[in-house]
Parts: sequence; structure tokens; C-alpha cells
Amino acid sequence: MERKQIAVIPGDGIGKEVVQEGIKVMEKVASLAGNLKFSFTYFPWGCEYYTKHGKMMADDALDTLRSFDAIYLGAVGYPGVPDHISLRDLLLVIRQEFDQYVNLRPIKLLQGAKSTIKNATSETVDMIFIRENTEGEYYDAGDRLFHGKPEEIVLQTGVFSRKGTERIIRYAFEVAKREKKLLTSISKANALNYSMVFWDEIFEEISKEYPEVETTSYLVDAAALYLVTDPSQFEVVVTSNLFGDILTDLGATLAGGMGLAAGANINPEKKYPSMFEPVHGSAPDIAGKRIANPLAAIWSVSQMFDHFGYEQLGKYVLDAIEALLVEGKVLPHDLGGSSSTNEVGDRVVTILEEMMQG
Repeated sequence: MERKQIAVIPGDGIGKEVVQEGIKVMEKVASLAGNLKFSFTYFPWGCEYYTKHGKMMADDALDTLRSFDAIYLGAVGYPGVPDHISLRDLLLVIRQEFDQYVNLRPIKLLQGAKSTIKNATSETVDMIFIRENTEGEYYDAGDRLFHGKPEEIVLQTGVFSRKGTERIIRYAFEVAKREKKLLTSISKANALNYSMVFWDEIFEEISKEYPEVETTSYLVDAAALYLVTDPSQFEVVVTSNLFGDILTDLGATLAGGMGLAAGANINPEKKYPSMFEPVHGSAPDIAGKRIANPLAAIWSVSQMFDHFGYEQLGKYVLDAIEALLVEGKVLPHDLGGSSSTNEVGDRVVTILEEMMQG
């Protein structure tokens, strides 16, 4: 019996609601598999914690989290706490301190889901975005000078190290090689003549180590256009922190909406715990109404199983989500249904029982 210790940070808004459904699924899959057991430890960190303590998480949070096998995050962000504080003082700190340099966001139109693109199918919208997750424009480097004066200057410095750029691009090449898929690099070298020229150079260097991998490159503005007009050409995509953040939200709308947008923050070497989350945000306007879509949180559970080496269990979870969508009887409000958050989670569990016991 393998035991996994999971740190749970439900966070804010609907995060607390959707995380419970993901945990429900994790426990059911583990019990049906028979060789796996989860233990959950909850931490009350987030914006509510900030309003009481003036900080997003405890001073010893990173030392505490270090001993866990994985972190399961609901959402952070709530009115009254500036977004740059709620994001940077919890989510980005964890990503950077635990060297979770790979951000995996699947953009896949499951059967039964409805895309915003006319005639889109599960074959034409099926890609994985591999986003650099610890450097780039989200690195805390910059300055603000001459506050409030006419000559005020703000500097936001993007940081691209050779180590960081090489490892994320090489990771993407390994995925493309294993999956036998096209690898697309997205940059903006025509305008960002230091960071993105460097990115393109590293991509070209590493591509020589993988002659069996077919590659292509796009500028980010062209990539945004083609994501909408011809998504079928994207299979494995590697890009920087900022571009990956923006493009994957666009991609989520192609694949059925933010309620189906899952994300994994991976430390591939497993020196530190990786973190799994839905990426839809805390949605404070619907918090407490039990109408939030838990499927992205459940999809991120599938990613967690994959990370632990239980790919078949991860596939069961994703297949159960797809079966629920195809069935169309128990759907969350954002996908045209009227079922509550927990009703959707319960139906996923029932489908899993039928799949795994059948």
C-alpha cells in the first residue's frame, strides 16, 4: 500500500468548494485501486488569512509544505486584497521556491464539451502547453522610481537564464519525442530583442539534439490568431511564463471554458512537491452558491495521478469527466446544466465506480 501525503490549500471563493469534489474523487479512485491511500492536511492560507494576519500564508509555510508529496490548491484572490499580493505572496512563491519550473496545461476538447470554435472536434483541439513557470516576466525583478512625479519610471524586468530556458525547452522536446508529436515554440523575437531572441536561439540549439522531433515556431500574436482559426496544428507547445499564461486562457475557451481548465506545476526531479490546481480563479461572485464547476479541479487530480506514476488511474478520471459530459444529464451551470457542485462531483464518482469495477 503506497501512501501519499497531500497538502490542501482550498484558498478563496469557489476554491473551497471545488477542492472538496477533487478530494472526493481522489479518495474513491484510491479505494477502488486498492494499492493507494491518501492523507490530507488542510491549511487555511489565502486572502481571508491575509485579512487577519497581514500575510497570505504562515511564516513557516514553505518548510511545512516541503515534506508533502503534493500540494492541491483551490484558488487565491478575493476583493479587498490586491491581486498582485494574493498571487505573488502565495502561488508564485510556492512555484519558485519549490522549483516547479514546468507548468502543464492541457487544452483538449473532450467529447460532450462545446467549443467556441465552429466545427471544432476532439481531434482538432488537442494540445498540451508546456509553460516556463519560474522565470520570465513573473520573476520579481524591477523598480519604480520618482513616485507620483511627471518623470516617474517603472521597470519590469523579464529574467531568462540559460539554465531555466534550456530545461523547459528540453522538457518539451522529451514530451514531443515520447508522444511523437509536433513541437511548437512561441516567442516574440521581432520585438523583444534580448529575451525572445535568446529563447529562439536556445530552441534552435536543443532542436539539433532531437532530429526525430518535427518543430515549428510562431510569434505570439500569430499563435493567438492560429489558435482560433486552426488549432489542429498545435500538439505540444512550449513558451514563456507570460505568453503561456495568456494563451492557455484563450485555449481554455476553445476547449469548453475555464471550468474545464486544469493546471499542474511540476518539479520533474521530485526534489520538491509539485502543485495541482484548477486555473479558473476564485470567482467570488458565485462563491457559496454551490454552482461552481468542479471539473477543472477534478481534471487536475488526473494530472496528479499521472505525476505519481499512476497514469491509468489518471486516465480513468479524465475518461469519467468525458463520460459525464457525453451523458449530459448532470452538468454544471457554466456548461448549460443546473446541477450543483457536489452533484457533479458525485456523478463523476459514480461513473468511476462503474468504470473501475466493470
